[in-house]
Amino acid sequence: MKDADNQAVLRIVLVRHGETDWNRTRRFQGQQGAELNQRGRAQAKALALALRQEPLKAIYSSPLARAIETAKAINRYHQVSLEQRNGLMEMDLGDFNGLYAKDLMRQHPEFFKAWSEDPASVRMPNGETLEEVQVRAWAAVEEIVRAYPDGSVLLCGHHFANLTILCKILGLGLTHFRRLYQAPGALNIIEKGRGRYSLICINDTCHLKGIDRSS
Repeated sequence: MKDADNQAVLRIVLVRHGETDWNRTRRFQGQQGAELNQRGRAQAKALALALRQEPLKAIYSSPLARAIETAKAINRYHQVSLEQRNGLMEMDLGDFNGLYAKDLMRQHPEFFKAWSEDPASVRMPNGETLEEVQVRAWAAVEEIVRAYPDGSVLLCGHHFANLTILCKILGLGLTHFRRLYQAPGALNIIEKGRGRYSLICINDTCHLKGIDRSS
């Protein structure tokens, strides 16, 4: 892939996996192995259809089941290398894995206050910080960029992991990560050329129109 001046450009398609039952019930899943639900599989299929003409050279995925299932659905139209990268895994939520969002404020009010006011300074109990997630996620991005200086590749990740990547590209501090959002089944387009990254689109869900809760 070349730009107008015939310079190499890498196109990175960054997607979030489809919905799981834990997403639907607002239950923190972190690095738990929840699989896609029926709606999530429909979202993965819609993603695959939207990207079927994308000339992907490779697909990289978090090793968690919901991401792998989404990546495999997309790869049906491409049949390219599908590799797993731990750096793309979701944030390790530690003691909060399995907790319902509605219970966080009630059971852990001090943590909830800190997480709401300055999330970049907070460590999940026995888990990770946003900065640690960003360091490993960005390392995975840079490894992939070195392997593919041009063309098009796809990365399949998660809500927090994807947001830290997008914050890095935008130069946005992690304290402000809530200014961005990643819906289940959303896609983002990033281009790398002339030594810099450009965000072409973010949280695109146009391909999901018509998929409702009964899917």
